[in-house]
This record gives sequence, C-alpha cells and structure tokens, in this order.
Amino acid sequence: MSTLVGSSSFATVNTKYPNKTYKTLATCVDNSRTSQPTPSHHLSVSDQPRFDNPVSKLLKFYRPCLTDFVSQTATNPNPEQLPQPRRTFIEDTKGEEAKKDYIWMKMREESYMDVEREPILSSYYFASILAHNSLESALANHLANKLSNSTLPVHTLYDIFSGVLYEDQEILEAIKEDLKGVKERDPACTSYVHCFLNYKGFLACEAHRVAHNLWLRGREALALLIQNRVSEVLAVDIHPGAKIGCGILLDHGTGVVIGETVVMGNNVSILHNVTLGGTGKECGDRHPKIGDGVLIGAGTNVLGNVRIGEGAKIGAGAVVLKDVLPRTTAVGNPARLVGRNDLFRLDTVQALNHVI
Repeated sequence: MSTLVGSSSFATVNTKYPNKTYKTLATCVDNSRTSQPTPSHHLSVSDQPRFDNPVSKLLKFYRPCLTDFVSQTATNPNPEQLPQPRRTFIEDTKGEEAKKDYIWMKMREESYMDVEREPILSSYYFASILAHNSLESALANHLANKLSNSTLPVHTLYDIFSGVLYEDQEILEAIKEDLKGVKERDPACTSYVHCFLNYKGFLACEAHRVAHNLWLRGREALALLIQNRVSEVLAVDIHPGAKIGCGILLDHGTGVVIGETVVMGNNVSILHNVTLGGTGKECGDRHPKIGDGVLIGAGTNVLGNVRIGEGAKIGAGAVVLKDVLPRTTAVGNPARLVGRNDLFRLDTVQALNHVI
C-alpha cells in the first residue's frame, strides 16, 4: 500500500487492488482542539465585540457548551488579565428600587464575583441567575430544572412555579426572609446565591410554599405531585397542607419529614433527620405546633399534637411526646426539660446558634 501526497489531501492506494483509492481527512480541515481564535486586537473596530453593560461583560466567559477539552484551570493564571474592580449593583442602583430588590441585586453581584473567580461556571450562573430579571423567574427556573423528569418537562414546572410566585407576593417576601435566615444563622453559608443554588433545604422549603398555595386553592393533585418530586429529588418530605412561617432554616435537609397539620412559626431552625409527625393513634389535627425561634436538633422526633413553645431548644436525638414550655431545653428519650432561659427575647431569635 502506498500514499500519494496532494496539495490539500492525502490519498491512500491499495497496491493489491490499485483501482480502489481511500481518501482520508483533508489537511485543511480545521481542528477545533488546536486552532486558536483571532485575537481581538487583530479585528477591525466594526468587528470587535461591544461590552456596554455588566451582562455583556459576562459573555466573554460564557460557554454555551462545555466540552471535554475546556481548560480546567480554576482561575486566570495571568494576574494582568483578571477583571478590573468595578462598582457593585448596589452602588449602581439608587432609591426605593434598591431597597425593594436588595436580596436579588445582591445575588446578582455575588454571581458576578463567583464567575470572576471560576469562569468555567459562567454558563451555569448565567442560566440560573444572570439571564433572569427577577428572583421569581430565577427560582421558578431553578426548581423546574431540579424537579423535572422525562414525563414532567421543565417548561410545565416553570409555568406552575412562576405563576404562583408572580401571583402571591407573600410567598416572595417569605422566600427573602428564608434567604436572610439561612445566611445569618448558618455559619457554612457564604452568600445568598450559595444558598439559592446549593441548599436543598432552602429549595425544598420554597417548593413547599408553592405546593401549599396550590393545596389551599383546591389543586391537591398538583400539590401532591410537587411534594412527591421534592421527596424523591431532595429527600425532604413536607406535606402541602403544613403551614410554615418565614425565616425557616432546614439545615442539610436530608430526612426531614413534616406532617399535614403541622403549624410552624417564624425563624425556626431544623437540622437533618427530624420528624414532625403523628403517633398513629389520632386523626384530624394530629401533628406538632412549633413556636417562633425554636431550634430542633438532628435526629429528633416530635410526635403528636404537642406544642413546642417559642424559643425552645430540642436536643439531638430527642423524642418529644409532650408539650415543651417556651424558652426551655429538652433532651432525651422520652424528652425531659434540663434548662430554662428566662432572658430569651424574640428579637434575638436570628442570632441563635443552631449548632448543638
């Protein structure tokens, strides 16, 4: 077998069968793994891209499809090429709009900072945060992507979530309080956007708020479907009939079960593997009532129609079958009171350290 070299391609000739010629790829075919883009300073002024706003600046990092040969370098190795310091979104926006949308604007600012540190995540941040014009749209999109499957498409879930979030502003305010609560009470939470994108306890709580809205409007089948998908995907099972306040922290979230007739106050912190359930001996109103500022440790079971007073703490692994007085600490199986904090004030709830 011999090879003929042409000006633009290689041709392989089989000496045994000289009439058959096998052509290989032309040498002029561009190899995407080795070719280099034309430097921007070689382009004419009319051909150079324009970056007139913060979102456009992100596009230099944006990769619509991350292939196997994308650089895995965490940060830019050349310090001179790092983005220059710029004004924040909070500084760029004045007046009532900045106050009203502070959480959302702060999340966008944090997203840009994360992208500057990790350009390889630019597509993810752009699709999850920066491509949206409101917290409602971003959350509806994020939840839809998390909970969708082959028979429950993303666009269907997005329509459900966005419809409820845009219609019920009380849910939106509760979501903002949840973000504040997690940021202030969880030492591991580094930013609002970190909580929004990565905390499944937060996402499960917000999905429940939508499901509860549907439950109250008589759309039980849809509400139970959302509950089921959250349970399967996020390992948090909250019945859509449960009533939950604002500023809720489901730390880690895994294994949390909350029954149908649970009523929970504001600024409650719950760790993983906690059950707020029934004893199996009652019907109707059969689940716990949790006061404001309560802390429930990991692995705790609170069973039956019992009341946990405001500011109470339940130790890890406790089994609570009776009422717990406000501002007291209960531990053990069955739970017993071991202390009382008479100086507790509800205005200090958010400063509680949830670690037990």
